Amino acid sequence: MSFNLPKTNKKRVVIVGGGFGGLKLANKLSGSDFQVVLVDSNNYHQFPPLIYQIASAGIEPSSISFPFRKIFQKRKNFFFRMAQVRSIFPEHKIIQTSIGKVSYDYLVLAAGTTTNFFGNRHVEEEAMPMKNVSEAMGLRNALLDNFERALTCAGEQERQELLNVVIVGGGATGVEIAGALSEMKNFVLPKDYPDLPSSLMHIYLIEAGPRLLAAMSEESSAHVEKYLRGMGVNVLLNKMVTDYKDHRVMLKDGSSIATRTFIWVSGVAAQPVGNLGKEHLGRGRRIKVDAFNRVEGLDGVFCIGDQCIMEEGDPAWAGGHPQLAQVAIQQGTLLAKNLKCMEKGKEMKPFRYRNLGTMATVGRNRAVAEFKKVKMAGFLAWFMWLVVHLRSILGVRNKMIVLFNWMWNYFSYSQSLRMIIYAKKAKEVIEREQRLASRHWGTDLMSEGSEEVKKTDNTSKEE
Repeated sequence: MSFNLPKTNKKRVVIVGGGFGGLKLANKLSGSDFQVVLVDSNNYHQFPPLIYQIASAGIEPSSISFPFRKIFQKRKNFFFRMAQVRSIFPEHKIIQTSIGKVSYDYLVLAAGTTTNFFGNRHVEEEAMPMKNVSEAMGLRNALLDNFERALTCAGEQERQELLNVVIVGGGATGVEIAGALSEMKNFVLPKDYPDLPSSLMHIYLIEAGPRLLAAMSEESSAHVEKYLRGMGVNVLLNKMVTDYKDHRVMLKDGSSIATRTFIWVSGVAAQPVGNLGKEHLGRGRRIKVDAFNRVEGLDGVFCIGDQCIMEEGDPAWAGGHPQLAQVAIQQGTLLAKNLKCMEKGKEMKPFRYRNLGTMATVGRNRAVAEFKKVKMAGFLAWFMWLVVHLRSILGVRNKMIVLFNWMWNYFSYSQSLRMIIYAKKAKEVIEREQRLASRHWGTDLMSEGSEEVKKTDNTSKEE
């Protein structure tokens, strides 16, 4: 397999990851004198802030997903390839992927983050993360399947395990999924399962720190905690999860909670790049960059968004920026301008993050928002949350579908997508994945010798 890219005299910009930062960069390079290649393991852009609504059956996956090829249908000198990046070789300006090698003039790493289990391998094997659309769909299926099984199981202990939900992580994702599941408990279960008392369902939100939403003010944290407790969520602060066994979440203080729905949203770590040395990594495996998002010590390699950390470049954010969509979008916008400046021999502009505020929603008419010195909570914050997120979704069709679902849910108190659908991969896809899993891991460039490297350098633009 190969990239099959046309040979041109244009410099090639390879973007790894089609999240907020990578997509913004690709859009801003439209019409420029670059050949732009976007590489992503999925063929669509997803909208992470609303993934929790997929898990709670509020919206369908296609409502917050948009195919890359649809976005760039009419763009010249743009190419998309679905692949996983395994290794980079900056000395030869080549990256190794699951479908082969490709050369670059400029490489931009924008692959985002993955769930951080903090080295607890057993929890990683047992818990259900909620970082992407596929994981959210898996969680939704598990929840609905557990409801069905709770109706027919023989023992009370098993029924309680099926109906208990434990969420680990008191950040924005944790409080949002806790609020959504609480509304499902209060409004959906009594209608769909009248012979199953909703009082049997218990939702636990566990946070290791002293308060929820540590990235926001104490005032906002207090509002969110009050909202959740009022909705029937059991909020456990200063509690650390150590293990999960025999359908029980084990806590550091010796206590445990019985559950078969163990959701882990306790933190993130940057997506790893196979052969990138530890000297290039900072906190949370994030790649160190300078004020221009250049990876230190690697010529022509940049990194933006959640995958990078700018420890000293931005005076107002010593130690690094928060891993938020706005940071990635602003870095992608500026990097596009800087790449054009580099080609014209002009001076580049250092990155300065402009904080547009943070917000989180708990449920109907309940949210918190902070904009510089302005803080708000309740209906107004919730309405602003709706407007901001609706505007950020790609595609007019998707905006209309999400708006309709939100309006329907608001007035009917009912999500309409409570179907259990398990996807089965075709045999051809399974076999292809097995083949690719054992190839293109970055070792062949080093093992095949210098002659092969030279050959790759000379021919890669014809791939």
